Amino acid sequence: MDGDTLCSIGDLARRTGLTVKAIRFYSDHGIVPPTDRSPAGHRRYGSDAVARLDLVRTLRDLGLDLATIRRVVDREIALPEVAAAHAEALAVQIRTLRLRRAVLTAVAERGSTPEELELMHHLAKLSEDERHRLTADFLDAVFDRPDATPGVAGVSRSLTPVLPDDPEAEQVAAWVELAELSQDPEFRARLRRMVEQHLADRAQGAAVGPRRDAVAIVRDHAGPALVAGVAPGSPQAAPVVTEVMARYADLVGRPDGATLRRRLAGRLENANDPRRERYLHLLAVINGWQPPESLAPEIEWFLQALGAGAAGEGQAG
Repeated sequence: MDGDTLCSIGDLARRTGLTVKAIRFYSDHGIVPPTDRSPAGHRRYGSDAVARLDLVRTLRDLGLDLATIRRVVDREIALPEVAAAHAEALAVQIRTLRLRRAVLTAVAERGSTPEELELMHHLAKLSEDERHRLTADFLDAVFDRPDATPGVAGVSRSLTPVLPDDPEAEQVAAWVELAELSQDPEFRARLRRMVEQHLADRAQGAAVGPRRDAVAIVRDHAGPALVAGVAPGSPQAAPVVTEVMARYADLVGRPDGATLRRRLAGRLENANDPRRERYLHLLAVINGWQPPESLAPEIEWFLQALGAGAAGEGQAG
């Protein structure tokens, strides 16, 4: 097909490797129209037909629809623009397929029931925006307060799960469990009480600048005693309780006493909710973080030590 030489549809099929039927299909749709017809009415194609058909075949292999292909070969739209749009569409499809694969792998590993599979599939197939809305609804229910501080906003951000585009089965399973947990009204209420207690401690404290919160204070002092094997009901535990209470009293700007000790005990009991610890574990799995250390041993040790010393506490608070 040199110069202006025209060829038949059969010749074009031999040159391109396409079937006559396929070329006729593209011709009927105006994608590769014939340049002319023979006296007998047979289609004749010009020198550009091979190049057009090569481009058509490539675009079809990439999944473009016929209408878009026609606009590309007719130069109505730029190929880079089409390629970018379809690359993004393929990226979405790939993420979806990866997520489905992870769901099926999680089901196979967990031996899920049909009901669990349905729930897992429903939650895992949520779009990224829908997952963000579900998480935001939970975090707003816990942290959205008019007196919230920048520090509380930071804590809220640190509790946000972000499922990766190519999650492992373990991450999908963790996301599903975390999503279920975040919808538990009792769990939401417990976390909101923790936030309220934290803000109350901060509001009443006289100190200025960064300060340890109640749980951190207990961890820092009860931890070494626990490692050293100090029994919570022993005399050796009393100085630890005294030191923790002194630091907590300074934090909230109130004197040590029975009232303050009950207040701290309530803070620690809320913080020691196993669901909170489970949420943090699942969050670490989803976000690919190091799993957090459990604070339950330190909190439980201190609560026992605090209870053992309560009878000897003479101040009314």
